[in-house]
Amino acid sequence: MEKILSILTENMELIYLIILMIFVGIEIIGHVPSVLHTPLMSGANAIHGVVIIGSIIVMGQAEHVLSLSLGFLAVVLGTLNVVGGFVVTDRMLEMFKKRK
Repeated sequence: MEKILSILTENMELIYLIILMIFVGIEIIGHVPSVLHTPLMSGANAIHGVVIIGSIIVMGQAEHVLSLSLGFLAVVLGTLNVVGGFVVTDRMLEMFKKRK
């Protein structure tokens, strides 16, 4: 228990920074106009593609079961995020097509 508390106190600035980034991100994303959501989703998909590649590299160099498991989890979740993002982007682009 003391070890966990010492780790938390050493990284308190980092924890504050992460919490601040969460609130700023929510505030910024909440004010994005609907027209810009499709390009932003496409950009996020590209970023998550890089995350998947990085996760595969980490899995290739993993020496412990925990590293391998976390790398696999990152690949699975990143893939779900990319596929879901492309599905949402496709559905949004369908809204702009003319109906016959």
